[in-house]
Amino acid sequence: MREILGQYKYRGNERLAPLLGLMLDRAYPLLQQEQSGQQLNEALQSNFFSKPFPIRHSKLRMRSNLWQADLLVPVPVSDVRLSERGFNQAERLAEVVSLRRGIPQLPLLVRTHHTAKQSFKSRRERLADMKHAFAGNIDSAVLQSLKEHLHSRATHQLEQRPLQIIIVDDIYTTGSTIRACAEALQQLCRSQNCLAEIYSLTWARS
Repeated sequence: MREILGQYKYRGNERLAPLLGLMLDRAYPLLQQEQSGQQLNEALQSNFFSKPFPIRHSKLRMRSNLWQADLLVPVPVSDVRLSERGFNQAERLAEVVSLRRGIPQLPLLVRTHHTAKQSFKSRRERLADMKHAFAGNIDSAVLQSLKEHLHSRATHQLEQRPLQIIIVDDIYTTGSTIRACAEALQQLCRSQNCLAEIYSLTWARS
């Protein structure tokens, strides 16, 4: 997997993107099952301690529907990396999942500054590097797309549920990148008066 990722990410073999994207897509149902199971457990506990009995099955069926993400957000790369590689590897992977699952992809994050390659750094160095490395994308077109999505959810009476966002990246090592991105996303969502739950999908973990 390390060699394949190197071919894709560092040697510009973009033809691997659809294959790697399909592999990442196979992880999405696992996330669905995990979150749906958690929701079902919460519904069972809620009904167990509520009165009157018996359990309200219609509510239980509604809560036990498969969990669905609302948005995919790829981890952004710096202008330097984009110039070197010619593409954002996380964005290409997210495109595959977006098309297969019908989940919109939005560039809600921007890279605030260039960081050196993380692969040979210690955990402490990675954490220091990633601090304030990302920010919410305040581009007017992006914010308008987000507002339209929020309005669409409200129209379908989903406004009470937090916006469920998946951060997409190629590899998870210390989690510093994902955490920094999640913090920036939470700040952006709060600025739009929106609650958000942040998840992540990565192709590999090292």
